[in-house]
Amino acid sequence: MIDQGLVDIQKAIPGILVELKYSTTDNFIGKDVYGDLNRAYLQPEMVKRLANASAHLKKSNPGYSLLIYDAARPNSVQYDLWNALDNLNIPARSKTQYVADPRIGSNHNFGCAIDLTIADEKGTPLDMGTNFDFFGPLAYPRSEQEMLSKGKLSQKQISNRQILRKVMNQAGFKTNTTEWWHFDGMSKTQARARYGMIK
Repeated sequence: MIDQGLVDIQKAIPGILVELKYSTTDNFIGKDVYGDLNRAYLQPEMVKRLANASAHLKKSNPGYSLLIYDAARPNSVQYDLWNALDNLNIPARSKTQYVADPRIGSNHNFGCAIDLTIADEKGTPLDMGTNFDFFGPLAYPRSEQEMLSKGKLSQKQISNRQILRKVMNQAGFKTNTTEWWHFDGMSKTQARARYGMIK
């Protein structure tokens, strides 16, 4: 990662928390697909933005910290995630709603996307209404009001998500419409033009 010009987030941003979900078994595949990769990396420009998001959070909610679940991801792992959707009986036409086609690549594969949440003073993740990597409308930012009206999400859960979105949007990251935890630093076209794919 360092050889490809990426930056170790924990070294660059004091107080940020990292728990790479794909280097644990606590993910939708149920196995560690990262092996010895247990630190989070991003492109330098993305790290600067993330530092701003962290500063915004500290200012608006002292005691809260950003908690990173995934950052730069090798394209080889993208294939593992893509193929794992078959075991969940996700129809082929719906797969790209949850995992980018590895032949094209995800923004994660260029070091320009991040998955994260917010942790409280004790390091406990805030209640966002679903776990990371939950597949379905409960996780969709675009469906929050509908889920609220159906009693499937609480106002507190949505408010927690809004805290995360606000600090990330202020720092220049774009919200994903189907994953409350995922934020993009630029379009995939821009990422591909500016950076090489992480193999």
